[in-house]
Amino acid sequence: MSEIKNYFKGEDAPVQDAGEGVTRKVLAHSENLMVCELHFKKGAVGALHSHPHEQCSYVISGKFEYDIGGEKMIVGPGDSTYKQPGIVHGAVCLEEGVVLDIFTPERKDFLV
Repeated sequence: MSEIKNYFKGEDAPVQDAGEGVTRKVLAHSENLMVCELHFKKGAVGALHSHPHEQCSYVISGKFEYDIGGEKMIVGPGDSTYKQPGIVHGAVCLEEGVVLDIFTPERKDFLV
């Protein structure tokens, strides 16, 4: 087990290209939990995918059409979503915005 880190400065987190029109910053994380901040340009697509992690998303700003397991819904500021492990999901950004993603366990593939 790695050393526990308790503070993560946003200004120190590198901005990662997460796909056309989407950037990601990995914020606080441990082996069991991870928080990421994603910035979407209007029209950006989070392509349909699945992974073995549980995921919650909280919309800080903007408007998104999520597809979770084939069920689509438009969400905006203050709304949140849950994705169970293995479910196919994705999103289209309808209005430029920011989403906070929380994963358990951490997404080792996001660590640079």
